[in-house]
Amino acid sequence: GDMSDLKQKILSAVEADLDDIEKALSDNLNPYLDLVSEVAGHILFSGGKRLRPLLMVLSARMCGYSGDYEKTFSTALEYLHTATLLHDDLVDEAAMRRGKTVAHKTWGNSITVLVGDYLLARALSISAGTGRLRVVQVLAELTENMSQGEVHQLMRKGDIELTEDEYMLVIRRKTAVLFEAACQVSAIIAEASEEKEKALAEFGYNLGIAFQMADDLFDYTLQTADFGKEVGADLREGKLTLPVIYALKQARPEDRDFMIKIIKDKDFVAEDFKTLVEMLEKYGGIAYTQKTAAAYIETAKAALSIFKPSPTRQTMLDIADYALARRV
Repeated sequence: GDMSDLKQKILSAVEADLDDIEKALSDNLNPYLDLVSEVAGHILFSGGKRLRPLLMVLSARMCGYSGDYEKTFSTALEYLHTATLLHDDLVDEAAMRRGKTVAHKTWGNSITVLVGDYLLARALSISAGTGRLRVVQVLAELTENMSQGEVHQLMRKGDIELTEDEYMLVIRRKTAVLFEAACQVSAIIAEASEEKEKALAEFGYNLGIAFQMADDLFDYTLQTADFGKEVGADLREGKLTLPVIYALKQARPEDRDFMIKIIKDKDFVAEDFKTLVEMLEKYGGIAYTQKTAAAYIETAKAALSIFKPSPTRQTMLDIADYALARRV
């Protein structure tokens, strides 16, 4: 359908870039120990979308960057992202990631934490390689934000009082800032104008929020096989996301009590989960999340209007459309 056409359109436009990024990811990991690459590679090379490094490379190109460090630098974002996934899966006690057993189940917690630390440090070394203090600053702040977002989420684990505002704060820190940084640092590296840097930051930020909302929806709209992690995993981990927060707010008291019972039950069965999803539909939690995400995508796309039309800009706009309507 249209969706797979859009995906193909994007992929054919960025094929060469993705190949370069993939090569850079293995070339720049340079650990001293094979075990480090093995643990890092378990998640790093298990079919991630490479969206963040790709956005970085495309943004740099849109700013007219002509140096040769953008592919190398783009790996910093992916290492950082991988580090947070290794750590998050451990603290969330997740079972699956990208269709595979989580790393800490294979190598244990200690090694997994340390490899995550290594990847964070690697990201900073690569940033330092730009010779620009602001790039290091953006990446360090990003890492601060991401860890605090995860702490916040853990503190509120299983809390049915979680508000939409608080949810927004968490996804802002956990996801949006990573997309924002990916686009923003390109402008810094390309020595683009402040106006362009702001526009790219805004594009990345809004895209990131919508991307996370779409992800949160998948937990309630997809089958496990498509998803690469267990359906209902967010709920089992006590993560309340927007579809649930909104539906709880709208629900009649007896339905709300019923929903809370399922949310609080760590061992809910498939039948319960199906009922919950029906409630999310009935009370508009799913529609509301889709509508909200769509508004963020519109804002993201509008931010790129200061750039003159080009194939690269078109690919960025296509990615924004795809972020919303993708199926995984």
